[in-house]
Amino acid sequence: MFNPARLSLARRRQKLTKKALADIVGCDVKTLIRYESAEAVPPDDSVEALADALGFPASFFEGSDIDEPTVEAASFRSLSSMPARERDGALAAGALAFLLNDWLEARFDLPEAQVPEFKEPVSPEAAAAAVRTAWGLGERPVRNMVHLLEAHGVRVFSLAENTKAVDAFSMWRRDRPFVFLNTFKTPERSRFDAAHELGHLVMHRHGAPQGRGAEDEANQFASAFLMPPSDVKARHPRVRSLNEIIQGKTRWGVSVAALNYRLHRLGATTDWQYRQFCIQIAQRFQTSEPNGRDREISAVLEKVFEDLRGQRITKVQIANDLALPVSEIDDLVFRLSNMQSIEGGSQSPGRSRAKLTVVE
Repeated sequence: MFNPARLSLARRRQKLTKKALADIVGCDVKTLIRYESAEAVPPDDSVEALADALGFPASFFEGSDIDEPTVEAASFRSLSSMPARERDGALAAGALAFLLNDWLEARFDLPEAQVPEFKEPVSPEAAAAAVRTAWGLGERPVRNMVHLLEAHGVRVFSLAENTKAVDAFSMWRRDRPFVFLNTFKTPERSRFDAAHELGHLVMHRHGAPQGRGAEDEANQFASAFLMPPSDVKARHPRVRSLNEIIQGKTRWGVSVAALNYRLHRLGATTDWQYRQFCIQIAQRFQTSEPNGRDREISAVLEKVFEDLRGQRITKVQIANDLALPVSEIDDLVFRLSNMQSIEGGSQSPGRSRAKLTVVE
């Protein structure tokens, strides 16, 4: 049976309006609207034309309804200034990530969610300290944010959206926390984004606050989580030059701008110093990052692909099982893991139920 909801999802994933898709296919936009609203069922040749235009297998449109993330549930930044097509494309990618995650959970025992929940509102600094305590981090720097999230049951996927409009977003789905990272950004920015989204998962699970207030709280959480106050103050009680910040940032794996801001919040620099350092950072580095670090990759996906390789299961098989383009599978793990290890033709999947343990 043709599923109109899947047609709508595929169209939004490709960031196309109904009119744009109708023009590509060569049909009247009213016809496409009838297809998506279930007022008419497209004939087989129209389904093939839609599949070709959208780059999805025709079989994708015959599946059951897909669990889709909603705008209200996702922690988007700058939602008011984000183009609708970018937002919808990212949410559609989230729906496909749910499909892939369900496929993985049917075959592997992935880590269970262990994300603290606060019954009463707490400050971002207090929330960050509480999560660090719950996860046994103390005051030491976080070596790898992706590994840390995965070890505590957070499912981490890539957006693979080469756009500044979508930074990252997170959400809860059936007691499973998800984080989606824009992996085109610098490793330092991705680390901060991961901590930022953890802040949303911890503090805003039940919705409030919204908008700018929620984003400010998540930023404060990320800053405190990655740069604990006692550790920062012990090493930089006072800062007199930008070079001190550039050298110091490597300890916490953050951008020079993020450490500059944190040091000012902790009283290590004056208002005048902070503004001067901001100007110097903008002039000297623009979009680059001094003393850059390696990009963090997924430990869970690496272990999964290692096991699948042993079973001779390829990403083509995964795509076939989910009726997705291989490119969408690639995009969901882009720069988080290397799927080259499971290249190849289709094989019959096994069901290993391998238990994966991730150590931060």
